[in-house]
Amino acid sequence: MTHDVEKGRVGQSFDDFLKEQGTFEDTTEVAVKRVLAFQLAEAMKAQGITKVEMAKRLSTSRSQLDRLLDPDHDGVTLSILARAAKAVGRGIRLELT
Repeated sequence: MTHDVEKGRVGQSFDDFLKEQGTFEDTTEVAVKRVLAFQLAEAMKAQGITKVEMAKRLSTSRSQLDRLLDPDHDGVTLSILARAAKAVGRGIRLELT
């Protein structure tokens, strides 16, 4: 059986692969947004916070909250993420690496 797909070098990290493809930054950004959306939804679920209640806590609309929780929506600001984290008793930690 032959493969047309070129295999990466042994020991090559996935990050290195993404950098070679020129997609590292975009991929990382999407992954972070997905994780944050998932964690926020899980915190709401664990605390029994409905979308309606969460929208009230954030002084926003349900449709805005839906965009915040949508892992594919990239128009979310750090400010709204921080407010959402605070609304479920959490915080956000950012660091430069």
